[in-house]
Amino acid sequence: MDPVNSRSDRPARGLRRRRRPEATRRRILAAATSEFAAKGLAGARVDAIAHRARVSKRMLYHYFGNKEALWLAVLEQAYLHIRNEERELDVGRLSPVAGMRCLIEFTIAYDHSHPEFISLLLGENLHQARYLRRSRKVRELHTSLLGVIADLLERGRRTGVFRAGIDPAELYITIAALGFFYFSNIHTLSTIFGRDFNSVAARRRHLRHATRVVLGFLRP
Repeated sequence: MDPVNSRSDRPARGLRRRRRPEATRRRILAAATSEFAAKGLAGARVDAIAHRARVSKRMLYHYFGNKEALWLAVLEQAYLHIRNEERELDVGRLSPVAGMRCLIEFTIAYDHSHPEFISLLLGENLHQARYLRRSRKVRELHTSLLGVIADLLERGRRTGVFRAGIDPAELYITIAALGFFYFSNIHTLSTIFGRDFNSVAARRRHLRHATRVVLGFLRP
């Protein structure tokens, strides 16, 4: 054996060993997200999650401890994903109105393209946030989000395009509700009103409406 080549292979082998647990963890989280979104915490089965992830139950418990801890990990990952996507918007480089419009458009589009996110949040609300309450990570994520919104509001106030006295948390709840309620109730709303609210035209109309509602509220 060539000792030089043997030594040079060690970092690569070490990197592959580190990547295997990371890949396994990602597979488990992806499988758990699908199972929990479809069946909730109570209805989801660890056997089914392990099967989807192509791991043993013992391996799953090794990574996450128990079903409830896995549920919390899935929730944290779901929030981390949307917050990371929001950060990519980089609304701080935009004018206050353009930045707020971008945030509204993103929030509503995200709810449409990630129905699993809606299902997970509905499930955790049924548990009255019993598990999410344990997570310091999620609270920290939302602190940074409120800072971004506060910056938009303050810049808008200084330039005269937004009125003063807006609570960033209340504003975000309003923006989130315009997407979350629409998509979490889209089937019942479509049935009640006899319209397909999930059509492309209807979703575009709702986005225009939501944008006008929020920006109209912020206007001085």
